[in-house]
Amino acid sequence: MPEKSSEVTAADIARLAGVGRAAVSNWRRRHADFPKPVGGTEASPSFALTEVEQWLRDQGKLAEVPLRERVWQQLSGHLAGPVPALVQAGCTLLLVRDRHPAWLELTAVSDERLAELLPGALEQVLTARFGEDAVGLFAAVFTAHPGSVTRPELFTEAAGSSFGPEASLLASVPLLRGVAELAAELGSRQAFEFLLGRYLDANPRQYTLTPPGPAALMAALAGAGARAVLDPASGTGTLLRAVERPTALYGQDADPDLAALTGLRLALHSDATVRARAGDTLRGDAFPKPAFDAVLCHPPFNERNWGHDELAYDPRWEYGFPARTESELAWVQHALARLRPGGAAVLLMPPAAASRRSGRRIRAGLLRRGALRAVVALPAGAAPPYGIPLHIWVLRKPDPGRPAPPELLFVDTAEHAGAGGGRDKLDWQAVHSAVLDAWQPFEKHGTAEEQPGVSRSVPVIELLDDDVDLAPARHLPPPAAGGGADELLRVRDRLAETLRLTGELTPAPAGQAQPAPWPATTVGELARAGALVLSAGGTGSTGGTASTASRGGRGGTSTEPEPVLTEQDVLSGTAPSGTLPEGPDEEPVRVEEGDVVVPVLGGGSVVRVIDEATAGAALGRNLQLLHPDPAALDPWFLAGFLRGTANNRQASSYASTATRLDVRRLQLPRLPLADQRRYGERFRALAEFEDALRQAGRLGEQLVQGLYDGLTDGSVTPE
Repeated sequence: MPEKSSEVTAADIARLAGVGRAAVSNWRRRHADFPKPVGGTEASPSFALTEVEQWLRDQGKLAEVPLRERVWQQLSGHLAGPVPALVQAGCTLLLVRDRHPAWLELTAVSDERLAELLPGALEQVLTARFGEDAVGLFAAVFTAHPGSVTRPELFTEAAGSSFGPEASLLASVPLLRGVAELAAELGSRQAFEFLLGRYLDANPRQYTLTPPGPAALMAALAGAGARAVLDPASGTGTLLRAVERPTALYGQDADPDLAALTGLRLALHSDATVRARAGDTLRGDAFPKPAFDAVLCHPPFNERNWGHDELAYDPRWEYGFPARTESELAWVQHALARLRPGGAAVLLMPPAAASRRSGRRIRAGLLRRGALRAVVALPAGAAPPYGIPLHIWVLRKPDPGRPAPPELLFVDTAEHAGAGGGRDKLDWQAVHSAVLDAWQPFEKHGTAEEQPGVSRSVPVIELLDDDVDLAPARHLPPPAAGGGADELLRVRDRLAETLRLTGELTPAPAGQAQPAPWPATTVGELARAGALVLSAGGTGSTGGTASTASRGGRGGTSTEPEPVLTEQDVLSGTAPSGTLPEGPDEEPVRVEEGDVVVPVLGGGSVVRVIDEATAGAALGRNLQLLHPDPAALDPWFLAGFLRGTANNRQASSYASTATRLDVRRLQLPRLPLADQRRYGERFRALAEFEDALRQAGRLGEQLVQGLYDGLTDGSVTPE
């Protein structure tokens, strides 16, 4: 089947051409020969990829569609839908990786012959990798998504085979050849990670994903000795993927699509035995017999229909029958039931599970028998739902021959949330270190030295009251406010100095009273004239996890995280605090000294001129970069006029829930460079005054709260 079925949106076209979406809208308005929509809606039309590609080439805007973009567009536009196409791609990548000579033989034949031979080859590699009874999982994904080729299914049951000679893959051959070519460029694992990441980014509300940060922490808490590991609610396999040196990985998910994608992802990531199954774990456990070394789980929260009525007499409820509203405690007991004695279970839990009265009897049972070993409070923004500070529960399967441990460890990492909170602000390295520094000695000795406000081991007998409230905040007294009275004095001195500086920097209004009749231009006109270059942020990624990306770009050796200037950093005037997302190397937009950065959401009038300390950081999402030609534009002049209230108002568009700034419509006067610099010096002085005000505000808040805390906890006296 020809490739004409591949369609792209305006966002896809912008990514292909390396421009912002506003540029694509301009092309549609200004060029009569721009390709016409072939699908989508009036508000979000889609276009034929081949027509768009040809138009971009004719206009000199594209030399060649990057391979990864071409493969993604083929996959996302597949007639069966992206999930079956992604499963086909994963199966093919497994064949390319595990049986490369066989793949080379297949690719030497015609498309028609390849479509005939490929199902048999896929069945062999999948059977060898997942077992005979798991092949149907991948075939089921295709039959659940009809309309993929000329017949309703891609893989049919023929002659007792899931991938028999009746199967047709002709429609997918161009995609699969491209996928193999991408594997030669990136590697099979990274090629699949790239395609899976793009699919998940395009469907953010469809799945609840566990971020890499908490996944790595949970795997570390399970212990280095975990070899056979189960995730009974595996999602996309992020938790199992974080396990180091496993020998066997088992995943089950109620969504067959996710189960198939998880199996392929793990098989491409590790040489361990991989078993992936689809089904409701609590009602139909696919792995009821194995005794696992560890169970990692991010269970669904607040489920009412988890099987309360039909599972009342299930033997897994060793610590008590969970209430209908306590589905998370059902998952906890399921995890314990699948462990060998001494095995570890680490679950991501909602904070309410630690204190709801309906679960107090089960919590008490877990404490009395020594099954629950630690409760860790994460900062808000660690994992979905991002608005609440989730907990990690660390459990051990009790060994009948050993007494129950007498203490429970509490850890609170709220102090690592970062200024302003939010998931982009989390210092995962600090969270990881704080938790393991408390957990490792506790695991070894059964107790741990108290770290005020961070960690404390509490005798179980003290916790067995009427509430059995296991929220860490209730059992961890805060540390001395601001380091005590001496530190508060230092804060006061810094505040006094900052206020003095603020007084010196306070500007005096001057100049004419009537608006100046300047000839005006727009940012868009300046960009077309070459006086500045516009770039949109948020398109880069790193080939490793965000915490280990190379600062030096591709091929670098530094393990420091790649700094990203986020929208919140610009609004608050702070240093870059974000990190690049995981994925194949995609060079991000980097800021240079003298660049001007503008947030495009919220309708605010905040602009930042990049200084030497910030230069080199990657540009985050929802930010627009203006790189002025210093021979034509003064950066401070540019930034100052972009901050005008009236200017922002006329360049903003308004939706029901947000305001978006069209940077190209922002105006500024046409002035000689010498006059620009005069204005620029004044705007720079205003920026210094603004920074001093921010610093004074932060120090004032720190001093006031520190005095409140010190007076109430006794570390500061009224005198």
